[in-house]
Amino acid sequence: MTTTKTARELAETYFTAWEEGDFEALRGLLAEDVDFVGALGTASGVEEALAGLKGLGQILEKIDVKVRVTEGDEAITWFDLHTSVAPPTPTANWMHVEDGKVTRIRVTFDPRGLLAGFERQN
Repeated sequence: MTTTKTARELAETYFTAWEEGDFEALRGLLAEDVDFVGALGTASGVEEALAGLKGLGQILEKIDVKVRVTEGDEAITWFDLHTSVAPPTPTANWMHVEDGKVTRIRVTFDPRGLLAGFERQN
């Protein structure tokens, strides 16, 4: 018997896998045609989305989830993004789920701290 994960379960698994650097688990959560739009860029398809997650994953230290709200196929996660290059960044992530896969992701945050951190690294 196959059970389809709810939007809440997918969001929880997504953030846990990303924080742990488990990109194979992440791949299994994302639809092949996943569409991502965020403050630092966009991605079309699972390979581009994973590349973006891996890139930010290189500086990711911790994801401190403050609250997760779900309704039907939608999940919004509010969290502090802790990285090695910037102070914690308050972040909102919205996901849409279809057929047990994440199909759309929208992320918003003030990117100035991260951008300054990237600048200091170069």
